[in-house]
Amino acid sequence: EENGHQNKKLKSNEDEEDAEDQNKKSPKRKIVLLMAYSGKGYHGMQRNVGSSQFKTIEDDLVSALVQSGCIPENHGEDMKKMSFQRCARTDKGVSAAGQIVSLKVRLIDDILEKINNHLPSHIRILGLKRVTGGFNSKNKCDARTYSYMLPTFAFAHKDHDVQEELYRLDTETLERVNKLLACYKGTHNFHNFTSQKGPRDPSAKRYIMEMYCGEPFVRENMEFAVIKVKGQSFMMHQIRKMIGLVIAIVKGYAAESIMERSWGEEKVDVPKAPGLGLVLEKVHFEKYNRRFGNDGLHEPLEWTEEEEKIAVFKEQYIYPTIINTEREEKSMANWLNTLPIHDFNSSAVEMQTNNKNSKKSSDLEGSDGCGDDSD
Repeated sequence: EENGHQNKKLKSNEDEEDAEDQNKKSPKRKIVLLMAYSGKGYHGMQRNVGSSQFKTIEDDLVSALVQSGCIPENHGEDMKKMSFQRCARTDKGVSAAGQIVSLKVRLIDDILEKINNHLPSHIRILGLKRVTGGFNSKNKCDARTYSYMLPTFAFAHKDHDVQEELYRLDTETLERVNKLLACYKGTHNFHNFTSQKGPRDPSAKRYIMEMYCGEPFVRENMEFAVIKVKGQSFMMHQIRKMIGLVIAIVKGYAAESIMERSWGEEKVDVPKAPGLGLVLEKVHFEKYNRRFGNDGLHEPLEWTEEEEKIAVFKEQYIYPTIINTEREEKSMANWLNTLPIHDFNSSAVEMQTNNKNSKKSSDLEGSDGCGDDSD
């Protein structure tokens, strides 16, 4: 018995030594992972430790990192131990084609394959790069590009009776949509486009580099279009509200002047488009690439080799989810029905009443808040 006990002890010591040898062979290194995921059914990207009822993308990712042997189990409980940082905290239901996370891992053999083996098929790690020890994917990110895929009947005027599957966006309406989206370019105070930020909060000022809607295309008999927006950073719900306001204007519920007003100090009722169509497309590290991308030790954080994989993932998991969910749950159609309950006009009317040069109140009542914008 004593000998048996001794042998067991020796064996467990050998196992521990093997594990230690493996760890020595696989030193911890700071890396970034390129992630793609379909966000349907998840409560966003960021993990809520201790709250298992709301499943997040990071719950599945951390579990795969532990199971594949990239990080010790206790790091899964405390993500600070692996210096974990996500580049963007995507909201509930939002997908990503080019999310970046930075963390310290053991660089084991076939690391990507092993992590992916423990992930569901709608979450994939598509690439990996070594980065500097002090790299933080959130702080080092210069800009983020999002896309928003929506059925084009969202832009049909409220006074037109529209059959959703038959609606096709005309050139004139697309031009108007792009003219309005272009107004967002530059720095504006977006306090009305998020919650819990006052008009004088400096962090409500955000810089938008570009925003436009591409040519429409037909999928499963329904016409869709994709809006792209690139900005330095975005607040919670900001993009969905930016798009929601443009839809309200194009449909004839709100005057174009509401856009200018929304950047002022007064409170403006800005509608929030559904989360379903929103996708984090790409994150940009231009300053980091200039400084470290060609230093001979680190690669620039560009993913040209992975572009095909990203495109395939979008076609397989992201676009079908958006299209099928829209057709089954009618998230955009149902949301459009809520637009008439928004009050786009009251604060403007109050301002005009105080303005000595304003028209008579009867003219104001007759305008229905649409001014010259209704067609």
